[in-house]
Amino acid sequence: MVFTILSKGEIQGRLPNQPSKSIDRLDGWLDNIIRELCGLIISRAPKLCNFVEWKGFKVVYKRYASLYFCICNDEEDNELETLAIIHHFVETLDRYFGSVCELDLIFNFHKAYFILDEILIAGAMQETSKRTTLRLITAQEDLVEVAKMEASSLSNIIAQATK
Repeated sequence: MVFTILSKGEIQGRLPNQPSKSIDRLDGWLDNIIRELCGLIISRAPKLCNFVEWKGFKVVYKRYASLYFCICNDEEDNELETLAIIHHFVETLDRYFGSVCELDLIFNFHKAYFILDEILIAGAMQETSKRTTLRLITAQEDLVEVAKMEASSLSNIIAQATK
């Protein structure tokens, strides 16, 4: 089981029919999780292992420069496999962004999530080839560009027809 952190806007996009109060409560719950895990992980000495037990789960984390990547697993999941998944994800991000940094992830979080979605399905690693993952991402970006151009030309046609 892998937890990914969603922003309030992403929660509203995925749960459009939920009342605002429910989304605020879920957003607060996610904020508490982030605060707890950040405090737990950042305060650890660098020489300690990269596994932490937290509320019946195992949190596996790895620090790359100033970035921390962490995955929350069930008790029975393999920690070393999770470290390999984190490493594979970071290597794929490095290939995609050049040398990935915090700003890349902040301003292109949707691309980072797309890469993660290509690598993991239902919390399990599905695509081990970085080359294939990057090819799929490039194809998706090409589709988005084509859709933008078609939408632009369609809106131009509509604008001309309504004049």
